[in-house]
Amino acid sequence: MKYDLTKTEQQFIQATWQRVQAKLAITSQRIGATEPYIATNHRYQDFGEQHPTWWTNAFWCGTLWQLAAATQQTSYQQLARQIERRLDDALVRIDELDHDVGFMWLNAAVTDYRLTGDVRARKRGLKAALLLAGRYNPAGHYLVAWNGAEQQGQVIVDCFMNLGLLYWATQETGNQRFAQIANAHAQTATRALLRADGSSNHIAVFDPVTGAFKGNLGGQGYGQGSAWSRGQAWALYGLTLVYKNNHQTAYLQKAKAAAQFFIANVAATGNVSLIDFRAPATPIYYDTTATAIAICGLLELVKYLPMAERPLYQGAAYRMLVALTERFCDFDTAHDELVTKGSAKYHRASDREVPIIYGDTFYVEALLRFLNLDLTIY
Repeated sequence: MKYDLTKTEQQFIQATWQRVQAKLAITSQRIGATEPYIATNHRYQDFGEQHPTWWTNAFWCGTLWQLAAATQQTSYQQLARQIERRLDDALVRIDELDHDVGFMWLNAAVTDYRLTGDVRARKRGLKAALLLAGRYNPAGHYLVAWNGAEQQGQVIVDCFMNLGLLYWATQETGNQRFAQIANAHAQTATRALLRADGSSNHIAVFDPVTGAFKGNLGGQGYGQGSAWSRGQAWALYGLTLVYKNNHQTAYLQKAKAAAQFFIANVAATGNVSLIDFRAPATPIYYDTTATAIAICGLLELVKYLPMAERPLYQGAAYRMLVALTERFCDFDTAHDELVTKGSAKYHRASDREVPIIYGDTFYVEALLRFLNLDLTIY
């Protein structure tokens, strides 16, 4: 989709893209075919070496595929393929993987297949889709999020983003059960997680035997009833993607409500999200990853809206991109990270306001979306 940008906006995005290309051309040589998570002392370590099934292990791979397509430089593809092969070790650890197999293999094998037609990548993607489908609880009509015995009834807002793996599997095989599971989960999760004001809960709890809804938990935000910003971004982007795949208008309306809630709240903090929109006024903790994700979601959302509605969402996305770029991007080629002050969880200092790999990944995606150079990953 071509976005309606002023000349000044186009110049800003082009200039930023040049800075990102210059940085990643250097940092990619240092990061290589690793599976990074959080940068420490400006260096991304190979987190996947010790944690092969960790949910973030393919985000750098996704960035490499984006760069390969946008720049036509084969070195990026070569690194992405190496990571994809490394993930084969995770693909056989079925008792350690969870709902985030979508994040892992959409960013790796499925993107590879879409871009190159590699049949081995297709097989990897379909294996991952089978694992995700196997998490379906037919009594409650949901995908189980995590693996703990006490978590068998838990559904989380993040999983909206993983459903694309199931929709893709139906498109590839013609087997409708993948999409049927995705649609069933989307319906259950929307009913249990989305609030009337457009905000989102993080966790919904069901009885794993009867499927009865039991309540909501606070999760990674400030607490129960709060509004964790990354969860809000997952909802905004994920609901839009559900609509993209099943064309049910209810999901588009929910996505708009989630977007409007995010836009209204982020405007109060300079267009960059705090960890939780309903946390106390102090201390102030940012989560830039939520902002980067939300930008991508907003730019996906405008594709399905009438022309008259688009400026609200596109304008907000551009303001967020500018704010992230000017206040929280690190273009120093001596530093591995691109986006600073990402936060995994409100109440944990160890990974609060630190560089997190998926912040970089979604920032690059957002930039490439404005340039019409992005790939379909989700």
